[in-house]
Amino acid sequence: MKTYLFQTLAILPLLPSLWIICRLISKDLERIKDSGNLSISNDNGTAITTTSVSTQLLLFITLGIMGHVGTNKLIPSIQYYMLKRGISGKDLGKKGTAKENDDIPEALGIVPGAIFLICLIFCLVGFATNHPSKLLDLNSALLSICFMLFLGFTDDVLEWPWRYKLFLPSVASLPLLCCYEGSRSVVVPIPLRFLLMMDGELTTFGKFLCNFVIVDTNADGSIINLGIFYLVYMGLLAVFCTNAINIFAGINGLEVGQSYIIGCAVLFHNLVEIQSDSLSRENHVFSAMIMFSFLGVTLALLRHNWFPASVFVGDTYCYFAGMTFAVVGILGHFSKTLLLFFIPQLINFLYSIPQLFKLVPCPKHRLPKFNAKTERMEPSTITTTTKGNKERVNMTLINACLQIFGPLSEEVLYYAAL
Repeated sequence: MKTYLFQTLAILPLLPSLWIICRLISKDLERIKDSGNLSISNDNGTAITTTSVSTQLLLFITLGIMGHVGTNKLIPSIQYYMLKRGISGKDLGKKGTAKENDDIPEALGIVPGAIFLICLIFCLVGFATNHPSKLLDLNSALLSICFMLFLGFTDDVLEWPWRYKLFLPSVASLPLLCCYEGSRSVVVPIPLRFLLMMDGELTTFGKFLCNFVIVDTNADGSIINLGIFYLVYMGLLAVFCTNAINIFAGINGLEVGQSYIIGCAVLFHNLVEIQSDSLSRENHVFSAMIMFSFLGVTLALLRHNWFPASVFVGDTYCYFAGMTFAVVGILGHFSKTLLLFFIPQLINFLYSIPQLFKLVPCPKHRLPKFNAKTERMEPSTITTTTKGNKERVNMTLINACLQIFGPLSEEVLYYAAL
């Protein structure tokens, strides 16, 4: 039953992307039927045979499937070595049950991360052949993801302080920012444009803003070039992505499950842009290449981390997944759109700010507590001493969900959170 449910729920987020891939393949088959090949003409009128997008996507899918199989086979072996080395922990959501004292291996995110890097290296060979201009982007992506994978694994073993977790992702994003060649402009919402320009002239606020950014007067203040501030935004985006997944956690499978859904959404966005022949098509092919391998290894890990979890992914996977999303958002030139896929994580972050910045006491673990009598998850609390010994619920989206809907089983809570 668990396997059937897992397979059903896993395929649903992928269906829209599979439909678009089928349409792209059908379109290329029609072109072959009409002209006999997929050649295009260069500036001299000479026909050049090219690898179609659908063919490239099929190769990326093949690598993703191989990554899935490799990760699924390797996890049980690494699971044994993690337990042998004592890299394990207890499931705090199983207190009061027979599984309370079971040792569960941690930091298994290292397996999909390593397999993903291998897949990406193979992609480097094939993708660079058809898109030589993207070779620098691919190398910087490998460097940034590898750095975060290393940081996550060392954090699981050594438990780095939070100040390092905020600083080091910024360093890891530097290779991405150095090779970024996209637009640094943003579109100003229509209701706010009067603040910048009125009757064809810059307002006082618009003139003040011009000291820091470039307001496009030819576009009536509808576009602002942020310059270096846009690079700062993308650096902060990398920090947010790597930590947002980490703090929106606490129940079996949630870190991997949310990453899988976000990955499916990113892939769908890429395929829609590829299908529409947008000007940034090459960037979206690059992003789709990364996403296929990522989804393959993530789905394999989710099989083992699904409730009830037989392995824990640790910060290793959270940092690896977060940096992967930052990579495709920055190098795919849709960093603003990427935030739309992180709305639940953004809400959870904003709601958690008082505890994250120590305005309210923040315990090490804020996950819901398990009531062994009712076999339900309940909101966890923290005792504050500012106004007497008063208990208040830990400020996370999961605890808020339990406050609204009442105690739920961990499995139902998992589905509700996703």
